[in-house]
Amino acid sequence: MDAHPLHAMIRFGLGRRGTEPLPADARAWLRAQLQDPDPALAAPISSTLAALEAHRLDREMRPMEGQTVREELLRRADTAIAMRILAETDSPFRERLVWLWANHFTVSVHNGGVRALVLPYVQEAIRPHVTGRFADMLHAVIRHPAMLWYLDNQESAGPDSPAGLRAHRGLNENLARECLELHTIGAAAGYTQADVTEFAKVLTGWSVDMGTASPGFAFMPERHQPGPKTIMGMTFPEGEAGGDAVLTWLGNHPLTFRRVAERLVRHFVADRPAPADVKRIADVLHETHGNLRAAVLALLDLPGAWQPLTKLRSPADFVVASVRALDLPEQDRPEMAGLMSHFGQPLLSAPLPNGWPDTAADWADGEMLLRRADWAIGIAGKHPTIDPQALAAASLGDLLGDANRLAIQRAASRRDAVALALAAPEFQRR
Repeated sequence: MDAHPLHAMIRFGLGRRGTEPLPADARAWLRAQLQDPDPALAAPISSTLAALEAHRLDREMRPMEGQTVREELLRRADTAIAMRILAETDSPFRERLVWLWANHFTVSVHNGGVRALVLPYVQEAIRPHVTGRFADMLHAVIRHPAMLWYLDNQESAGPDSPAGLRAHRGLNENLARECLELHTIGAAAGYTQADVTEFAKVLTGWSVDMGTASPGFAFMPERHQPGPKTIMGMTFPEGEAGGDAVLTWLGNHPLTFRRVAERLVRHFVADRPAPADVKRIADVLHETHGNLRAAVLALLDLPGAWQPLTKLRSPADFVVASVRALDLPEQDRPEMAGLMSHFGQPLLSAPLPNGWPDTAADWADGEMLLRRADWAIGIAGKHPTIDPQALAAASLGDLLGDANRLAIQRAASRRDAVALALAAPEFQRR
């Protein structure tokens, strides 16, 4: 099937931005985004160091101030930058990948210590690796203070380590369990509780040092469980090197590649990935030692990649696509992060470590879909110059069905027509 340019902008991107030029060659447009350097790497998102320093200062001053002032200011500033990137990026395919993997490796602002770290985490641990090797991203994620705090690894100490013996502290298995179950091989791999415990021992000492001039990741030998550890029949040495070895093994495991392939196909192609499609992408990952760029490019050649759009846009997807379609000046844009919350998907706030769901069944809530239509009516009222016919033509083109095209044309008012364009079933799909 031919690569329809609007189809490419919706299925693999974030939706067309106003009347930006349509790519003459949709596949070439998508490939170029993964070949060129990521322009958003230069965005002035706060550094992990700055976020940790803000956390430390807030913690020191909290009895006096009663709130996390510095962290909250950083979080708000970083959120505004992240939303601007989503609204304006010329590399929407790459940006989709950033947020896909940020969801796969979920951290959440619900954990207070992570509040200011969530966007530096995305910027430093996720963004640089979306077209690299999966194992490299895994290493960056597990070592990042946001993940270590989110899953409580800083509280973990080997029972036989100096710190464990002195303070009678024990293991915290959260990070080890989620890394196995959610991030890599999955429960179907057949690992046991004993394997989780051994992996938790491996990760003892992986922590965040807040007592230095430059706080950040630190391996703390006094908390590390001594001796080699065995996970699923594989033996790993003690020390920080043992953790790195486990992550390299997990990051290149065939079952990890299969799960990565399934996530990619589900996200971009179909809620129920075809087994043959998953196998094809897993084979590419195996052949390229986990090269994510090669795997994502292989998606473009899957039989379902250019079939009609069937995925339901999540609340965050809908917000971004709507803002891009309206293409309002920055000062007139709706507050995107607030809208994501209003529609049921607050930014980087998934309630559980498995992240936000990625299928229509999870987002096809009648009340939340009505909220989208109500908001569309409101935004049309605030901006009376929006032309509903032009909006529908630019954002959907011939992907809009005749019945809905006619409904927009015959709407009782311009306001109603704009709402119909943004609430059309075709606009809800990606």
